Amino acid sequence: MFVVTGATGNVGRSLVQALAATGVRVTATSRGISDTDVPENVEYRRADLVDPESLRPVFDGADALFLQNGGPSAHLLSPQDILDVAKAGGVGRVILLSSQGVATRPRSASHGDTARAIEDAVQQSGMAWTILRPGGFHSNAYAWAESVRARRTVAAPFADIGLPTIDPDDIAEVAAAVLREDGHTGQIYELTGPALNTPRQRAEAIADALGEPVRFIEQTRDEARAQMLQFMPEPVVETTLTILGEPTLAEQRISPDVEQVLGRTPRTFADWAQRHITAFR
Repeated sequence: MFVVTGATGNVGRSLVQALAATGVRVTATSRGISDTDVPENVEYRRADLVDPESLRPVFDGADALFLQNGGPSAHLLSPQDILDVAKAGGVGRVILLSSQGVATRPRSASHGDTARAIEDAVQQSGMAWTILRPGGFHSNAYAWAESVRARRTVAAPFADIGLPTIDPDDIAEVAAAVLREDGHTGQIYELTGPALNTPRQRAEAIADALGEPVRFIEQTRDEARAQMLQFMPEPVVETTLTILGEPTLAEQRISPDVEQVLGRTPRTFADWAQRHITAFR
């Protein structure tokens, strides 16, 4: 049995569906999960990563675990406690969804430092492990959905600076392959899309998928910062803006790892926009 944490998120939801489609037994878990969040015949349980004891019944009889690093709230996690409870339940393998920032922003508390601590706990757990380090997600464009629906506009800073964002479904497919196949133990995979894409290009791709013009408005850094502070902690905002505006060569590198694992190139942002355009109509 495979346990998928964060099963209602962009990656976890797709991973549960991908695994269920192959007929393997899956238990999906998150804080507010319900039967509407999972395919038919998939078991689900409510549990919280910040409360490892709530995970004990989830792990009972499990073979492998897909563990998310907790995102901006990762500092609240007790990774060693989570892993100890998993091991007690019989889990022998863990696939960790970490962050590219572990390598590119190692001294950033919001992107690299905390995620590194979770990686270290996984690597020292005594379980077989694989680590996935994605960069930015195509699905971050959901932040533009309301303005596109209401005004056919997109506002973002650093209009012409590109990053190789990745489709969350590709991350999920890589995770499913790693869970189901041999040969991935001890590997760290950096997951990116197939090409650099800029905010202006992403807005154009959404317009193409809509079949209607979408006006792009370039924000200043201060304008973007003020907007982001409404829903993100300040350290996360500052590091995110630096990555968006002053990416390192490593953050702009196109990784071959998705193709290596899946045997195909990763999906483009334009493909993601076509598949999810109903959110922008």
